[in-house]
Amino acid sequence: MIFARYLGPRVWLIVLALVAAAILVPMANQWLPGDSALHIPSYAVPLIGKYLCYALLALSLDLVWGYVGILSLGHAAFFALGGYAMGMYLMRQIGTRGVYGNALLPDFMVFLNWKELPWFWHGFDQFWFAAVMVLLVPGLLAFVFGYFAFRSRVTGVYLSIITQALTYALLLAFFRNDMGFGGNNGLTDFKEILGYSVQADATRLGLFVASCVALGLGVVLVGAITRSKLGKLMIAVRDAESRTRFLGWRAEHVKLFAFTVSAMMAGVAGALYVPQVGIINPGEFAPVNSIEVVVWAAVGGRGTLLGPVIGALLVNAGKSYFTAAAPEFWLFVLGSLFVFVTLFLPRGIVGTIDAGWGGMRARRLSKNAEKGIGDSRAASMAGNAAPSAAPSAAE
Repeated sequence: MIFARYLGPRVWLIVLALVAAAILVPMANQWLPGDSALHIPSYAVPLIGKYLCYALLALSLDLVWGYVGILSLGHAAFFALGGYAMGMYLMRQIGTRGVYGNALLPDFMVFLNWKELPWFWHGFDQFWFAAVMVLLVPGLLAFVFGYFAFRSRVTGVYLSIITQALTYALLLAFFRNDMGFGGNNGLTDFKEILGYSVQADATRLGLFVASCVALGLGVVLVGAITRSKLGKLMIAVRDAESRTRFLGWRAEHVKLFAFTVSAMMAGVAGALYVPQVGIINPGEFAPVNSIEVVVWAAVGGRGTLLGPVIGALLVNAGKSYFTAAAPEFWLFVLGSLFVFVTLFLPRGIVGTIDAGWGGMRARRLSKNAEKGIGDSRAASMAGNAAPSAAPSAAE
């Protein structure tokens, strides 16, 4: 109970919603008939799971942007690295059922006439090793990058530019066939995960539930960090970094911690994304993907736990609709949405609602206080008048 009060009601509201989704979506997919209005078709399950992965990615960005003030335009890099780590594991599971029937090399390596498996592919035939790499590779890159950037006190737009340069450099590197990651085609044609077919409905439901669990754990983690003393220090660094340094705190350490944790969360989101969409290629490193994540967090409301989740779900649901109904207008809609939010909803959806609710509550408290002061004054005046009235009554 103490832990529940510490995290706050909003965290548990999100967690309960995810638990309900993890239960109701499989039920609606498996138990309800196909002609039912509440039936969720099998193709929609990985689509919703993909949205949940995007929500986790947006939440990871919000940890550094909303609470520390670091606008990263390269979070797609950490997302893609986690996806590649999972994709490498899935490629190693193809075995003799690959296109070229070679149990030692993935099919694209056979096509490119590779003679042996590269050293960095060893170990990815084991799920536990791939899971460790999903966390370690993005986290290590973020730690090294952040150490030098924050130690040099690179801030503001300059930091945003170099994070975007990082993801663009990785994009160019992974496009090369000699890198050993499939070149521009990437990794695809996955068959199994943990011995189960990735195309089976049960596996898709399992991955959807895993996405719900991962997002729930991410919300709890971010909630625990931001409501702790460290979270207050992160906000202090965001709002007044120079004063924080003057008081003796190492702001670069705070930034480095948040940046590394954020990258690891993005890596987990990428790892769950890949088996649900069935492919990972260098396009995931594209800078425009990182900019879209910023839009999700801005629309929902940065500096809040619920905002990035809502923003990611709403924007991606709109993207699915517009890219099917009017694909040529989607980028205009996205750009217009970002401009509208920047001009008219600078706090995002959740931030604006919170501000309005807080203003109403403040006005209510102010009115109650004024009423209380008025009542106390009336009582005081009545008390002062009572002694003077007593003698006249006795007379």
